[in-house]
Amino acid sequence: MSEYNTQKPRLILREYGRNIQKLVEYMSGVDDNEKRNAYAAVLVDLMRQINPNIKDSNEYNQKLWDDLFIMSDFKAEVDSPYPKPEKEILSRKPQKVDYNVNRIKYKHYGRNIELIVDKAVKTEAPEERESFIIYLGKLMKTFYASWNKEVVSDQVIIDHIKELSKNKLDIDPQKVKEENLFEVLFKEKTTKPKKENIGKRSGNGKKRRRN
Repeated sequence: MSEYNTQKPRLILREYGRNIQKLVEYMSGVDDNEKRNAYAAVLVDLMRQINPNIKDSNEYNQKLWDDLFIMSDFKAEVDSPYPKPEKEILSRKPQKVDYNVNRIKYKHYGRNIELIVDKAVKTEAPEERESFIIYLGKLMKTFYASWNKEVVSDQVIIDHIKELSKNKLDIDPQKVKEENLFEVLFKEKTTKPKKENIGKRSGNGKKRRRN
């Protein structure tokens, strides 16, 4: 009479299958300490062969030995090269991942702009600081145009730089305007018909037939 899976003992770690679990149970009941350790080493090697694509590493080898103890219900008395795991690890809840608490003031500029602003604030040399501001202005004007699909004034960009830097970064608006310092970095290219292509067609756009 065949035995159904529902009638069999519960698999502790399904990825290794029922045969490995049975071998672990048999190994745990061996009285001879030397034989038990030899069986454990063979079992760990078999468990490794089940996932041949995973490269050997110290962390993976330790996981295999931990899984061996888990499948034995922590009853296996073998000499493991790693500390025996505690049974509480099975009921331990995963550590919560902290949410990103960095609130971005202007999403269309992104977090990197704020990082550049912070770096510019820490710059003491006046010329280098102004270079930072000009570079920020170009970037922010480009991002603003891409996000909002509209032209933004240099004064708005200057105000945003001042706000992001808590009034520590500033530049003369007149100088920016006269020297066009905040010119956008990338402009959309528009394709216009060449003059030599105009007039090649005649007769309401129909090509002349050759005799």
